[in-house]
Amino acid sequence: MNIIRYRRWYYLLSAVVILPGLIAMVLTLISFRAPVRLSIEFTGGVLWEVRFTKPVLPGEVVRLFQDNGFPDTNVNTIGDEQTLEIRTDVITPEQKQKLLEAMTTAFGETPEEVQYALVGPVVGAEVTRTAIIAVFFASLAILGFIIWAFRNVSHPFRFGLCAIIAMLHDVLVTVGFVSIMGWVAGWQADALTLTALLTVIGFSVQDTIVVFDRIRENSRRRRGEDFDTIVNRSLNETTHRSRATQINAMFVMVALLLFGGVTIRQFIATMLVGLLSGTYSSIFNATPLLVSWDKGELSFWRRWRGGKQRPMAV
Repeated sequence: MNIIRYRRWYYLLSAVVILPGLIAMVLTLISFRAPVRLSIEFTGGVLWEVRFTKPVLPGEVVRLFQDNGFPDTNVNTIGDEQTLEIRTDVITPEQKQKLLEAMTTAFGETPEEVQYALVGPVVGAEVTRTAIIAVFFASLAILGFIIWAFRNVSHPFRFGLCAIIAMLHDVLVTVGFVSIMGWVAGWQADALTLTALLTVIGFSVQDTIVVFDRIRENSRRRRGEDFDTIVNRSLNETTHRSRATQINAMFVMVALLLFGGVTIRQFIATMLVGLLSGTYSSIFNATPLLVSWDKGELSFWRRWRGGKQRPMAV
């Protein structure tokens, strides 16, 4: 199967998928000063844990808080359907009493207060800053490792840069998805969202390197073939393995998404989208970019080379 032949369509599909997320991130940045809606772990607020004597749906509590002037409220069940963890903006004593009265009226009983605490944004800011620094240095380390590992192949820098581009593609898709869901379902990014994003980054690079490694092997074995033929052969040889690995992981995630608790649903959905994006980008973005670069199809590459196309030697 000639996968490389339709590479321009793959780039177009990626742009179509990323564009709505970028629009959502810009709108969220204008409205909330961040590309995604942040939970109190990042912005500060109140952590309020209450317990009822009968099951209460988190969505009903969210609507109650929204009706009382707290639109950025996140509610999850803890252990059972009777204990709820409420995360919202800072509440004054008067507002707290009003919310208790509203819950008593709505659910027929005054909930037992298990925990009530103010959460500052300092920890979230430190974690975010550390994660960004870690991703930056990890990207440099990945680039350096690939350049060293592919030193016997012509232009090893291209392999490293294409892997980083595919990783950024997956970051944009994942963050864009969380931003869109912030408008659609009121999602707020928390520590688990950051964990999912870092996991997606690691998966994306690992999957791309598997394909690149096969290209390196075939480049030594089939020196007489064109580079695009070698790349296409390598993709066909590794796609089956990639599909089998990803499908198994997706089955587990879909099962958790359908039957797991509400508290992990956002985390699993984010991971699933990132996994799908990582699988796609390693096959249909990172590797075709090598061929496009080799053929001088990238405009910035043509300008840098003075309009000349110098194919990659294998």
